[in-house]
Amino acid sequence: MDEVRAARWSLLVQFALFGLIMSSWLSRMPSIREALDVDAAQLGALMIVGGAGSLTGALTIGVVVARFGSRRALLAGTVGNVVGFGAIAVATATGDVRFFIAGAFVNGFCGALVNVPINTNAAEVERRVGTAILPHFHACFSIGAAVGALVGAAFAAAHVSITVQILVVLAAVTATRLALLRPATALTLHVPITTETGSIEQAATKTRNRGAVKQAVGAWLEPRTLLLGVVLLAASLAEGTATTWLALAVVDGFATVEAAGALAYGTFVGAMTVFRFLGTPLIDRFGRVAVLRVSGLATFTGVLVFVFSPSLATAWIGVLLWGCGAALGNPIAISAASDDPDHAGPRVAVVTSFSTVSSLAAPPLLGLLASEVGARHAVLVVAAVAVVSFAVAAQARRRPLPTPAEVDEVAA
Repeated sequence: MDEVRAARWSLLVQFALFGLIMSSWLSRMPSIREALDVDAAQLGALMIVGGAGSLTGALTIGVVVARFGSRRALLAGTVGNVVGFGAIAVATATGDVRFFIAGAFVNGFCGALVNVPINTNAAEVERRVGTAILPHFHACFSIGAAVGALVGAAFAAAHVSITVQILVVLAAVTATRLALLRPATALTLHVPITTETGSIEQAATKTRNRGAVKQAVGAWLEPRTLLLGVVLLAASLAEGTATTWLALAVVDGFATVEAAGALAYGTFVGAMTVFRFLGTPLIDRFGRVAVLRVSGLATFTGVLVFVFSPSLATAWIGVLLWGCGAALGNPIAISAASDDPDHAGPRVAVVTSFSTVSSLAAPPLLGLLASEVGARHAVLVVAAVAVVSFAVAAQARRRPLPTPAEVDEVAA
């Protein structure tokens, strides 16, 4: 239990760091737009590069984790983020869009190298504890994102450049990630991967590679896993749109200062964090499906209130509802994909790839919409997609583990 406890606390911090490093710079999108001298549509087009990197990472991470393990994948993602954010810092300092493109792609790719290992290990902690605690880890991501938004607001209010902010946050996050790498990945370090000749430790290199690829590809052929990916796509769009566009929507839509936009995003993240901590008893009592459907309804209502409110004060209510609705879709989908621990890594990789598709498609779409109707009205896309989450929520129902006889039958 000491190993489980150490993994749990280390992963809580890892999730918080993931949220902090992402939101701290995204909360300052107005400064990034100004530093690169681009408009909303051009900024959306640039953000698609990060989505392309994420998609590339998502399509390969299943094999990477199966072949090399979650510890090496997380280490590679941590080191890669240093390169990616370093390039973005250069871009904001010089105005050179080429560095931004390179940094965004690297960070997108490395996001998968961080996201899948920490979620797979968190799902293993949940399995060993025996209760639905995965939302707690995602709540810590939200706490980190809230802190990151406040960091962004503080740096903006102090008129500190986005370049300095990126470098300071990067140094702190990288040092802490490396210090917690071993305990965070201890529970999955020795999980074998089944191959034709036995465990991964017993297999030859070629057979081991075939086993990893076979397991990763097989997850893409499972209807339930694909539909759970749709659930995560809707949840990620709700959360990601707020992460990327909420601050800008507040600043442009209500003609207010940049710090107010960062605080609005902090409000969204705060609501999401509280509801993620409340999520464990709600899921245990009412089940994944009911909670997921209520979440979709809250997202739908919150976005409509935000978009059509006559003042920023009333729009804040919509931001709160939106944050509550976006809270549990992500952890529920990942937890459902991890019901069978023997296939959790590849299935989580498939499910999170749908989140990547959202990251890839949303920036240019919302950027084009924002250039036509404004950033505030562009987020209506989130309300439309929330209906999809409601429609496919039944796929999140818990599935029992296969019996040994069923496993033998499938293998035969």
